[in-house]
Amino acid sequence: MSVRVRRVYEPPEAGDGVRVLVDRLWPRGLSKDAARVDEWPKGLTPSTGLRRWYHAGEGSFAEFTERYEAELAAPEETELLDHVRELAAAGDVTLLTASKSPGESHAAVLQRLLGGN
Repeated sequence: MSVRVRRVYEPPEAGDGVRVLVDRLWPRGLSKDAARVDEWPKGLTPSTGLRRWYHAGEGSFAEFTERYEAELAAPEETELLDHVRELAAAGDVTLLTASKSPGESHAAVLQRLLGGN
C-alpha cells in the first residue's frame, strides 16, 4: 500500500492505483478523460475560507495544517477520510491536486494522515 501525491496535470502512470482528486474545483484546462480520476470527494478539501486565508499568505503551512486537520475532524469529513483510508488499505492511492506546490498543500496533509510515503 502506498499513498502518494501528484499534480493532476501529470500524465497518469500505471502505478497510480486509485486516482483521487482532492481539489474542490475541477482543474482548469483538463478534460475528464485526460485526468482519469476515479474518485472526487469534494468534502475532503479545505473550506473556502481556509483556502483563501492560506493562499493570501496570511499564515504558515503549519498553521494551515492545524486548521485543516480541525476541519477534517467533523463527522462527514471523517467518513470521507476513512473511505480513502480503506482504498489505501486495499492498494495504491494517488492523491491528485492542481496545486503548484503539492508538498505544501492540503494534499500533503491528507497524505500524512493516510499514512502515505
